[in-house]
Amino acid sequence: MEEKKVIDINWADKWQVYQRLRELDIPCTCEVNQPLRVKIATPISALQAWSVMRQITAPRQDKIRSLERCWCMRHHNF
Repeated sequence: MEEKKVIDINWADKWQVYQRLRELDIPCTCEVNQPLRVKIATPISALQAWSVMRQITAPRQDKIRSLERCWCMRHHNF
């Protein structure tokens, strides 16, 4: 499945996403004035890349709603 994907992200967030993907050992390149390129080798790496992008680029209100849903699901299971 290994593919190199270009991630369309604003320049201010690009370096933060790049650093987090590197911490997760997901191969990527981020050069000046170039798009972020990520090598997606497995479904797990695709999910991790999506998650990193969401953490950094999602609006604050979306993150709050997601946490509230998780809390409610967890609370109902006890």
